[in-house]
Amino acid sequence: MNILTNLLSQAPKPTTPKQRRGIEIKSPREIDIMRQSAKIVATVLKEISELVKPGMTTADLDAYAEKRIREMDATPSFKGYHGFTGSICASINNEVVHGIPNSKKVIRAGDVLKVDTGAYYQGFHGDSCITIAVGEVTPEAARLIRVAEEALYKGIEQVKAGAYLLDLAGAIEDHVKAHGYSVVEEFTGHGVGRNLHEEPSVFNFRTREMPNVKLRAGMTLAIEPILNAGSKHTRTLSDRWTAVTVDNSLSAQFEHTVLVTETGYEILTDRTKV
Repeated sequence: MNILTNLLSQAPKPTTPKQRRGIEIKSPREIDIMRQSAKIVATVLKEISELVKPGMTTADLDAYAEKRIREMDATPSFKGYHGFTGSICASINNEVVHGIPNSKKVIRAGDVLKVDTGAYYQGFHGDSCITIAVGEVTPEAARLIRVAEEALYKGIEQVKAGAYLLDLAGAIEDHVKAHGYSVVEEFTGHGVGRNLHEEPSVFNFRTREMPNVKLRAGMTLAIEPILNAGSKHTRTLSDRWTAVTVDNSLSAQFEHTVLVTETGYEILTDRTKV
């Protein structure tokens, strides 16, 4: 789940001495729990990708996600978070992030559907997002979706102990711009663990706004590039959640919860392993 910078600053703050130092390093036991919370998220997203079809509503998907998360002994991370009413964010076409599930929002053939969800299991969160081509989409939409997923993996490939966050950001930005798309800058990835949003902010573009954090084994990051076919700029609708492109262009997003290891990374929300 993405979040605006000012909202991120309001996220629950860590309380233990280790957490107060800033970025939390997870213990082997904590990582094992996060593998389970992440597996729940991966399972739900894989199932949603297989069941979604034209005529369903985003409320239908939300009800399914909540049911499945609870069946696996977890709770939806998003529901109630700063007042958000859904268990998923469901954003269609020009909706960038934070689309609120709605029984009147019907999914149609050709839609570009972003589904983002999280699960809280035994004290730890998993977080992931996919973009689904509903039925047959235009070649332009298919290309945007493909490049968005590629951009995520370009960033993930940079992850290992000793690398820096801007290594990820640069790899994502370069891939996106090489294909003529823009990187949304109002929203970033983040640390994830005991809290849904933790330090550090994980940018998808080069910036001097935040320290260029050196990665350490045991960090868990939600990496989530968002691409727009047109302008990078967004605006938030009157519901105070749903962000849309300012020029009505399509938007696509992919996200994984990733563990930093000494030699590389482990994708905790890997849908191919559920």
